[in-house]
Amino acid sequence: MISAVYLINLKGEILIYRSYRDDVSRAAADAFRMQVLAAKEFRSPVQVFEKASFFHIRSANVYLVAATRENVNAAMAFQFLFALVDVFNGYFGGAFEEETVRDNFPLVYELLDEVMDFGYPQSCSTDMLKMFIMQEGQNMDPARKLVIAKQAPAQVTGAVSWRREGIKYKKNEVFLDVVEHVNLLMSSKGTVLRSDVTGEVLMKTYLTGMPECKFGLNDKLMMAEEGKRNSGAIAMEDVSFHQCVKLGKFDSDKAVTFIPPDGEFVLMKYRVSENINLPFSVLPVVKEMGRTRLEINVKVKAQYSSVTGLNVIVRIPLPPNTAKVTATTAAGKAKYEPETSELVWRMRKFPGDTEYALSAEVEMSARIEDKRAWSRPPISMEYQVPMLAASGLHVRFLKIYEKSNYNTIKWVRYISKNGQYLNRI
Repeated sequence: MISAVYLINLKGEILIYRSYRDDVSRAAADAFRMQVLAAKEFRSPVQVFEKASFFHIRSANVYLVAATRENVNAAMAFQFLFALVDVFNGYFGGAFEEETVRDNFPLVYELLDEVMDFGYPQSCSTDMLKMFIMQEGQNMDPARKLVIAKQAPAQVTGAVSWRREGIKYKKNEVFLDVVEHVNLLMSSKGTVLRSDVTGEVLMKTYLTGMPECKFGLNDKLMMAEEGKRNSGAIAMEDVSFHQCVKLGKFDSDKAVTFIPPDGEFVLMKYRVSENINLPFSVLPVVKEMGRTRLEINVKVKAQYSSVTGLNVIVRIPLPPNTAKVTATTAAGKAKYEPETSELVWRMRKFPGDTEYALSAEVEMSARIEDKRAWSRPPISMEYQVPMLAASGLHVRFLKIYEKSNYNTIKWVRYISKNGQYLNRI
């Protein structure tokens, strides 16, 4: 259980202090802010002063601190602090900083009263809190306010706290996005040293009533449970779900069944480390022509077809003593950026099954202090490829059950983005 929550600015001044129990003194809080926040370097997010433990995180120019004398679960304390940041961002339009706190003292205190009771975290759902904590200047009809006041307690204590009853839409729609980030480390000889995909399934739902959804992927475990052949199936690792997913059902029959929240949320996260379809291959050739010249040739090939990559950026590192760069490209534009010592090659569109090349001559200044050999950092890439799932994942079905049996429009979209996409030279 948490005894108190503090919001402290970068100067160590306490902006907000909310005490839930009387076992942590103000002197202990002063000792924490003077010895930890006033120090130029402090590494541990957990500190102990006067037998009280202080957990702290930073958001913009505000420190959020939770204090306790009990032997609490540290992960729970940090999860509560991060959830508190999400609540503040939801109320302040993503601008949670010192000035915002100073301008909204009453609202911040009211939120701190609702998200915790006697040291025990309560609901930190922004959508639910907005039902009965209204921002300043936001008016509500008295009859509507009475209805919400009756709904809120049931939602807090009910089995489905993330969705209220009585939601109605004229048009029932579900938008599902599979967003994947591809991580790659390629050797200078073209050997894959490390590759994996981290992905998440985002949903945006506009559904009437209390629908139950069933969701199927080409995961090996799901398909094996259904008795289907594993051709085209993938092995998913480190899978985590939104709280709406019924984990008991997933453990028993590997079916992802859930009652979705209203609006946008992250349904699941996962990682795939086998049989990755790399969107791009990079073939760099760098020749050092003495101490003052470099010749660089880079070929980038799209390994996908029938789709088009967008906003492709290739960052080619250069020595810090680079004086002049002359580059020619088959597509896009290349520019030397001395701030980062990189030759940046930008292409707005990259069609499938195409190959583009860049050649550059680099002149370097010969300085006495530049005798150390160039370390040759790797080439990095940034990109977006719509309608491509690099892991091979695809949505097999999305079924929606509701007692009124209405028709639902379903939209599914895939997009692959870069993670750490590195090619050594």
